[in-house]
Amino acid sequence: MIEVAKQSFYKQGFMKAIGAKLVSIEKGVVIIECKLNNKLTQQHGFFHAGVITSIADVAYGYAALSMMPKGSDVLTVEFKTNFINAAKTNKIVAKGSLVKSGKTLSFCEGVVTDEKQEIIFATMQSTMICLNRK
Repeated sequence: MIEVAKQSFYKQGFMKAIGAKLVSIEKGVVIIECKLNNKLTQQHGFFHAGVITSIADVAYGYAALSMMPKGSDVLTVEFKTNFINAAKTNKIVAKGSLVKSGKTLSFCEGVVTDEKQEIIFATMQSTMICLNRK
């Protein structure tokens, strides 16, 4: 399913639009990064919360998909984000990890940091649903 997740990532128009890159994908762990661009900021020049939650959501979804049965697909059911620091940096990095994979629901968590992983900008917990591809 790792190859399926990679192929799916590169089909995402929104990830392309914001310049997000898939850094790594392993069973249950995905890392995505995004470089600062003035089109991705809010009024104070920080990365917009929507960008932060988007790359985190995608990282967590693919972390879940990487452990789902062949022929599966994934959608987000819900997520909870805590913003800890304003993201004033040149690049944000989302690392999503699978906590528990069930038949239908998978639970993920992770962080969004600077590229050196010294500053945590946000944490997120999410629930993903396993869908059968048609």
